[in-house]
Amino acid sequence: MNDTNYNDYIMSSGERQSYGNINFKNHKPRFWRYVVVLVMLVIIVTVFAYYKLVPPPTDFPSDSMILIEDGSSLSSVADLLKEKNIIRSPILFQMSTILYGGERSIIDGYYGFTTPIPVNEVARRIVRGDRQLPQTKITIPEGFSLKQMAEVYDAKLENFDKDAFFELTKGKEGYLFPDTYFFFPFETEKEVVQKMSAVFDKKIIALQGGIDESGHSLADIITMASIIEKEANGDEDRAMISGILWKRITQGMRLQVDATFLYINGKESKDLTLKDLDINSPYNTYRNIGLPPGPITNPGIAAIKAAIHPEDSPYLFYLHDKNGKVHYAKTFEEHQKNIAAYLR
Repeated sequence: MNDTNYNDYIMSSGERQSYGNINFKNHKPRFWRYVVVLVMLVIIVTVFAYYKLVPPPTDFPSDSMILIEDGSSLSSVADLLKEKNIIRSPILFQMSTILYGGERSIIDGYYGFTTPIPVNEVARRIVRGDRQLPQTKITIPEGFSLKQMAEVYDAKLENFDKDAFFELTKGKEGYLFPDTYFFFPFETEKEVVQKMSAVFDKKIIALQGGIDESGHSLADIITMASIIEKEANGDEDRAMISGILWKRITQGMRLQVDATFLYINGKESKDLTLKDLDINSPYNTYRNIGLPPGPITNPGIAAIKAAIHPEDSPYLFYLHDKNGKVHYAKTFEEHQKNIAAYLR
């Protein structure tokens, strides 16, 4: 290579180097402008998505309830929530759900939505099973029969079916514990029976030792308790009347309690006639010796305890005066005097 060609080569290389340096320096500010624009676009899109997709829909159905069926897929739940106007974006809901617990982390069941909430909060609740459903408080008084219970539940629970309840409770009179319960509005007769039976079982476990010592079967204890529930008021009278009724059974006497007629024909003592006392029913304790074939009510804990622990006394008879006070008698003659004194 001659000197001229070498100088040309050097100059060409320098020019190329200079040209390269000039391009790099000129493009550096332009590159950062692109970055700034891109960041701004991301921010704008994010803000847009947040305000358009994350907040609840304007027509969010407050005080509503939805059911997520067992086995529902994430996409079907997202579509359901969109259809019900709980969320705006099914995709954003699915993304939030996966972040909170995964695609298969949905907990089925009913969910309540009292006020509008953003999509991420909807996802969080469904992943954690946070149902937030209002519960209905229902009190079943001691001594209520299954028929009376059915009327109460039917008035309080939308999905309660009385006929189905009676099918489920065949042979359970006396064995559904009267108490105050809380039920979700969607619950049915099945949940009612399960809860009340579970409470009964729990109460009986605590009393099992006394039942065993009494020498009576659980069935006889509950049947006696159901009668005591209607025949007595306070704890003292419950134990006393329990002692009298068990004594009558031991002596082969008829119980002759008016309370069973509430179960037979719905009549109270004051409404009974001589014809009623002769009704041919296994629950008529004026005709039959011993306990009736089953409980006539669902007794509370005090009546059950009274049946387990009767009060020993010399009395064989008792009556309630017009004010509800109980008067006891040792003999039939004394009882007749009490009738004349307090009921005529």
